Amino acid sequence: MERVVITGMGLVTPSGIGTEETWRSVLAAESGIAPITLFDASTFSTRFAGEVKGFNAEDWIPKKKIKEMGRFAHLSVAASTLCLKDSGIELTDEDRDECGTFIGVGLGGLEQLQQQAITLHTKGPSKISPYFIPTVIANLAAGQVAMALNLRGVSYCNTSACSSSAHSLGEAFEWIRRGRTSIMVAGGAEATISGLGIGGFGAMFALSRRNEEPTRASRPWDKDRDGFVCGEGAGSMLLESLTHAKARGAKIYAEITGYGASCDAYHITKPAPGGEGALRAMRMAVKDAAINGADIDYVNAHGTSTPHGDLEEAKAIATMFGDHATSKKLWVSSTKSVMGHLLGGAGAVEAALCALALRDGRVPPTANLEDQDPECSLDCVPLTARERPIKHAMSNSFGFGGTNVALVLSRFDG
Repeated sequence: MERVVITGMGLVTPSGIGTEETWRSVLAAESGIAPITLFDASTFSTRFAGEVKGFNAEDWIPKKKIKEMGRFAHLSVAASTLCLKDSGIELTDEDRDECGTFIGVGLGGLEQLQQQAITLHTKGPSKISPYFIPTVIANLAAGQVAMALNLRGVSYCNTSACSSSAHSLGEAFEWIRRGRTSIMVAGGAEATISGLGIGGFGAMFALSRRNEEPTRASRPWDKDRDGFVCGEGAGSMLLESLTHAKARGAKIYAEITGYGASCDAYHITKPAPGGEGALRAMRMAVKDAAINGADIDYVNAHGTSTPHGDLEEAKAIATMFGDHATSKKLWVSSTKSVMGHLLGGAGAVEAALCALALRDGRVPPTANLEDQDPECSLDCVPLTARERPIKHAMSNSFGFGGTNVALVLSRFDG
């Protein structure tokens, strides 16, 4: 089977527009969470989120095309454009015929769904925008990226709630290593900071309500956590077979070596007791990478800051890694503590952060972890980034419906 490497990355997140700016901010534990500006949230129980600040779609997309896309697609086109530029690739016609686009999205264009429903109610069906459906459906992030960059290979969207973009990376990895293609743009995007999105999650009592101090609201594994913080953003990676990457002399961030996926088959929102489904995905990923659990140096955890979910994931990690975890040899952190939960886009962004951790030997901290829940026995890298050589890292993504993904990324040693 082909080895699969990461040769380009583009991040557009609440922590910054651009990969290096996001990475710098995450390492410094600078919060990208603030009061909502995308709509009037004054009557909502939660009035803050992780917005991509300073984003102007016209910087990335021709003006006449902007109305064809929801915000999630705007963000994805920007991230994918940055990704290809970062890779330094000059695509041949053969590359364009091969290069697929797998962009995972959980919910799609909620802001357009909300607005067009209002239009239908107040003005009637004749006033619904002809672009309504294309701005809403989840696969149009992949479709718009493919059109913007002229990528003519396989294109589709994995939609599996908060595991969506992790599935997209895993499936792109599978396509390349099986030899079905040699190059893929893979990642995810989400933009649900709208009345419908914030109101919907608020109705589930899933969101933090720490309105007076939003920068301290996302606090994975902290005793005072009270729910997750909604975020938006996009992350794209260029994945190549090692053969293709070497042939063009590409720089290589890291190698994807393992992919595990499972389903809890337990509950629509709650994880299985003991994180049993997550545990199976992690075991599968480690086995796929042909390594041992003790070889993993860092886990970028799902770590959403919910009272129940954080503990079940901590139990799963402790069971998976045993003494390696409980003796604090394994470092675990949640970067959602600074950017919130990017939902369908989270897995791609967090896998990219793992690749950067492998490159630089730096582990991002869990911000706001001031008083760790005693039921969590892990070293969750509180407050401050750390340094050490990292050979293997794992990125966890879990979603409603019991869907679980674990990815193993490894330092590329030639």
